[in-house]
Amino acid sequence: MNKTNLKPLAWGLLGAGVAVMGTAGALDLPAWLRHSNNTAATAPGAGGTSAAIAAAATGQQVAPTPVTPPLPALPPGTAPNYRAIVQEFGPSVVHVSVAGTHKQTAEELQEQGFGPDDPLFRFFRGMPGAPQFQHGGQAAEQPFKGLGSGFIIGSDGLILTNAHVVKEAKDVIVKLQDRREYVAKVLGVDAATDIAVLKIDAKGLPVVRFGQPSKLMVGDYVLAIGAPYGLDQTATSGIISAKGRSLPSENGDNFVPFLQTDAAVNPGNSGGPLFDAAGNVIGINSQIYSRTGGFQGVSFAIPIDVALAIKDQIVATGHATHARLGVSIQPLTQDLAESFGLERPDGALVATVAPNSGAAKAGLKAGDVITKVNGEAIQEPGQLSSRVGLARPGEKVTLEVWRDKKYETVVATLGASTDKVEIAKAEGGSSGEKLGLSLRPLNRDERGEVGASGLVVENADGAAAKAGVEPGDVVLAVNGKPVGSVDEVKAILASKPKRVALLIWRDGARIFFPVNLG
Repeated sequence: MNKTNLKPLAWGLLGAGVAVMGTAGALDLPAWLRHSNNTAATAPGAGGTSAAIAAAATGQQVAPTPVTPPLPALPPGTAPNYRAIVQEFGPSVVHVSVAGTHKQTAEELQEQGFGPDDPLFRFFRGMPGAPQFQHGGQAAEQPFKGLGSGFIIGSDGLILTNAHVVKEAKDVIVKLQDRREYVAKVLGVDAATDIAVLKIDAKGLPVVRFGQPSKLMVGDYVLAIGAPYGLDQTATSGIISAKGRSLPSENGDNFVPFLQTDAAVNPGNSGGPLFDAAGNVIGINSQIYSRTGGFQGVSFAIPIDVALAIKDQIVATGHATHARLGVSIQPLTQDLAESFGLERPDGALVATVAPNSGAAKAGLKAGDVITKVNGEAIQEPGQLSSRVGLARPGEKVTLEVWRDKKYETVVATLGASTDKVEIAKAEGGSSGEKLGLSLRPLNRDERGEVGASGLVVENADGAAAKAGVEPGDVVLAVNGKPVGSVDEVKAILASKPKRVALLIWRDGARIFFPVNLG
């Protein structure tokens, strides 16, 4: 899944470049409006209730949104009454239109193939949607309009939508089902979770009812209501096709355990509600996987409990904060799991630990496998990221760690995601024949560049090459043990392990490679 395939659902229109189509068709939008946030994974609940999170961030008491008890799930095999859900809660779904200006980045211009020196630039100059340039070749700001959806969670005009719907917007208009329109105030946005909270000056508005995403199962019915392509109050149905999907966010974090559905959602559905079969909102439609910009069978929604936790922080402070453990992690493969002595590839493998972070102070090391957080099992890295990221800074978490083929318990104090951290530095012509590597120690200059002791791979063949190790890589550790000489590698291989995990430094990044020696 690359960034060109994962797309937010806001529909943006540049300047006067608005197309009205009498028949079904496609509108090709500028690249900066088509692309996904490229900046994010974690089960809610690690940070306590949404009110507790907000209170911890501000030191004040915050009343959470009143939650109407959700209706019980339908018996298996019973079809939902979609008509009743639309009639009761359709009036709570709103149409969000925005306007503002956007200055295209160099990357966006390159993707469009435009530049001030482009021979076609003069031909397209001034046309709607074409980039405009200032003197000196800098891209000029261009006006844009965008469409999205939202839903009312407070009868006094509190509305939830996606952060990318109102991104860079100077004017936000909310239109209700009865066609009344209000100027909305953006109370705050959180790019990491793609949540925004709006407020309009109205009273006595219809509101939605909240459900419990944790109780959903793959195969359960869902209903989406929104404004795809600006078509208000459009309802589409489907099922939950997966849970706990980890997707990138705008700032690179992945705090949200997305719900994956096959309900048809398209540009303009962003920020709209996803209902369960009993009419409870269980998610906010946010992104689709698409190579065309339109629906191709896979869409993603933010669980409503995550959204409400962020909402309470925004209402209290105008922003949201996220916790950080201070590690970079990677998934466990079966080969990696066996090289560390684990029967199953469950857990999050620690690749690096940031100095002075909560993880470093707690004694976490590269090669540790985190298997539980506060007693809850971790099966994949996304679950760790979301449970930590949705907790509050300063909270203590108890981690179960697999280290040296036995379990240990570690207690860490979480920092804030805004804390500045350094990239972790490890402490620190002969042949590793069984590995298929020709290795030599780092010289002094190379150690300064890498920041650790290690062995340079001069040639890779056999098992190591098959695993992806390349000449120029630096082997920092074997099975979690730092190595600075070929003899140390040989000593580890003397026990004739069937698999080993190599910690490799490559272009400033560190990653484990499982090598099958059997």
